[in-house]
Amino acid sequence: MQFIGEGDFLECVKGAKATFLLAGSVTQTCEIEGITQAGIPGIIHLTPTLDAEFVDSGKLFSLESLAETPKGVPTPAIITRGVKVLSGFSFETIDLGLRVKPQVNRLHNLAIKESKSIATGAKIDAKSIIEKGVAFAQAYIHPHKLLILGESTPSGTTTAYAVGKTLGYQCDGYFSSSFLHVPTSLKVQVVEKAVAFAKGDVYSRLGSVADNMLLFCAGFVSAYSKTGKIILGGGTQMAAVLLIIDALGLEIESQNIALMTTKWVYEDTHSDIKGLLAQLSFEVDGYYSDFSFKDATIPILKLYDKGEAKEGVGAGAALCYAKMLGFSDEEILGEIEKVLIS
Repeated sequence: MQFIGEGDFLECVKGAKATFLLAGSVTQTCEIEGITQAGIPGIIHLTPTLDAEFVDSGKLFSLESLAETPKGVPTPAIITRGVKVLSGFSFETIDLGLRVKPQVNRLHNLAIKESKSIATGAKIDAKSIIEKGVAFAQAYIHPHKLLILGESTPSGTTTAYAVGKTLGYQCDGYFSSSFLHVPTSLKVQVVEKAVAFAKGDVYSRLGSVADNMLLFCAGFVSAYSKTGKIILGGGTQMAAVLLIIDALGLEIESQNIALMTTKWVYEDTHSDIKGLLAQLSFEVDGYYSDFSFKDATIPILKLYDKGEAKEGVGAGAALCYAKMLGFSDEEILGEIEKVLIS
């Protein structure tokens, strides 16, 4: 695990047991052809459902096979599942607009519907979704000292890019992608269409360009940080959550927050997570896992090291958490390969 920057978050949570909360959401932006490869073509909306089921139990109920890229690279859920088995963290899912409800042991259903494509205006009541995040955080109780918040939102890096652009941050080329060869021109076209729909006050503009995960998590993180330690498990999408918090001036205890991601995001030449975090008016600790699949015995996993998939389902935070508990890369890799072939 490597330090991106700022303070002493790790010292405060050393050896702490964790609950992992997965925010699953569908934005119809994922149905734009070529915009994402985070799932099975034609049924990409199932990705967060399958991710939740697999991390929860190592089994699938809503489809027979795991979500994977067209090249066969399996979802980062295999990484998070492997760490769950090793560490024994508690796992919960929150439904932020899933088309198909996952069959998991603990599901929080907030009656939020999937959002429209940002290419035609997402049509989200942004203020309401943010307020739901705040209310949920204020009522949420779990038994551990540490909370890890992950996400599964196909095409979420595109909506995150649109959010950053709409809020006036420097972000062209800053947001990651599940692709090795990023469809930059398509993403830019979609974001430009989205920004053109963004009219009115800041909430109205966010409601046109965001997704439910980004908005809910902004409210949730701001409120939860006042009472507990939270790891944002993800890359540039979780950075966008912080950008929303900052732009709206939501109250926050930033010393209680850390962002943890993978080396594949941190080293990605097509994005700049450090550059996004540097634009915040407050400071949060940042870390990335230096875990690699170079010694994998399952060849397809090595494509992660070449830039396929990169992050999702809180994989980077899961890897960092495993190292925080003292597990070796060999132990982590062994468990990931085990859950993939079992």
